[in-house]
Amino acid sequence: MNLAIFDLDNTLLNGDSDYNWGIYLVKRGFLDEKKYKAQNQKFFEEYQAGKLDIFAFAEFQFQFLKNNKRKFLNDVLSDYVDEIIKPIILEKAVSLVKQHRDAGDRLLIITATNSFITKPIGKLFGIEELIGTDPEEHLGEFTGKVKGIPSYKEGKVSRLYDWLNEQNMKLTDFKKTFFYSDSHNDLALLEEVTNPVVVNGDEILLNKAKEKNWPTLNLK
Repeated sequence: MNLAIFDLDNTLLNGDSDYNWGIYLVKRGFLDEKKYKAQNQKFFEEYQAGKLDIFAFAEFQFQFLKNNKRKFLNDVLSDYVDEIIKPIILEKAVSLVKQHRDAGDRLLIITATNSFITKPIGKLFGIEELIGTDPEEHLGEFTGKVKGIPSYKEGKVSRLYDWLNEQNMKLTDFKKTFFYSDSHNDLALLEEVTNPVVVNGDEILLNKAKEKNWPTLNLK
């Protein structure tokens, strides 16, 4: 069996689910535009530059989760997925996932975006197994803190091996391991698998793909 791992934002989606979540909350009037929008943009630019403090960003994002009850959050998330996410699902990405499913490969999403937002998005692709940056919970409500290691940069590799340990498996148990990503922030995991594939790559990653002779895809 092979293992096919997918990044989510700008890989399977034509956009960033974390960034768009903040914009959506502002649009719905749940967050103050002046206080939130500029800071959200700043974090997004730091991510693109590979300079993001993932803990600072996650706890910035998690304040909305901390300040609201879970049932309300679930309702808002459902509306967000319907209104914002479904229209930016890439048809070619759906086909790519299907190719791996039809081949009998095990499917996994690893994303830096938090797992509260992304688990229902993964299910839209028929992918039940997802590793994301986890918001800490207490008695079913969010605390505003990060639980464990964020799945960002080298953290994606650490979280992958934690997941494998939970399955009593090793990466070498798979005949081939694929990872599809758009971002230079994912270089650590791309270099860990047998079959790295650059999808809708940023400039830095496309240059690295040329240097390493990695295959590239454009799913947009």
